[in-house]
Amino acid sequence: MRSPQRLARTAGLFYLIVALFGGFAHLYVRANVYVPGDATTTAHNTVTHAGLVRAGFVADLIQAPFFLLVAMTLYLLLKHVNANAARAMVTLVAVAVAITCLNMVHQLAALILATETPYTNALGPQASDALVLLMFDLHHHGYLIAQIFFGLWLLPLGYLTSTSRLFPRALGVLLIAGCAGYLLDTLALLLAPNLGATLNPYLVAPAAIAEITMLFWLLVKGVKTPQQDDPLPLPA
Repeated sequence: MRSPQRLARTAGLFYLIVALFGGFAHLYVRANVYVPGDATTTAHNTVTHAGLVRAGFVADLIQAPFFLLVAMTLYLLLKHVNANAARAMVTLVAVAVAITCLNMVHQLAALILATETPYTNALGPQASDALVLLMFDLHHHGYLIAQIFFGLWLLPLGYLTSTSRLFPRALGVLLIAGCAGYLLDTLALLLAPNLGATLNPYLVAPAAIAEITMLFWLLVKGVKTPQQDDPLPLPA
């Protein structure tokens, strides 16, 4: 059986892979290609940076199973605290990963529509560009659906973290706040897109801070050992 410290460091390593590959795909590739509301620019960017779009697609497919591995490793670490909460955590991540992988088909469709001549010739430039934008729009909304489960998994994780005595209690509270922020962000973007875009940086900030802190805590600190929690012995 692996020690808690080793499980924590393994989960941290998997989490780092998720952060690097997912950040590259979402914060760099799509941010530099997808321009909401502008079909011509989005299609042009997709053609110009076709290799980058393909790399982002592969990066997302790499990070998805590693995200599931994060949850499975944390399950082994925290199942003694509450087995039902630990199982719920893994289940929510599995749903998020499944939606993410299926949703990637939209990005691939945008790349095919923009770069393969049978489609561009048959549809014409204007219709082809519009469909490329539509595929990116669908991918964006699919990501928002997945974000529901990206948020919900932080609830059992936060509960397990705050009650396990393996991590600071404040970290668990911050993870639960991150769950609420993700859910509110999704609702705002779906119900009132303009308002949601304005609120987005503030609503996702708690989750970003919590997850980055969790990642580095797992990698650098691992977990608290029993000796760290024991009081100092009184003099005889």
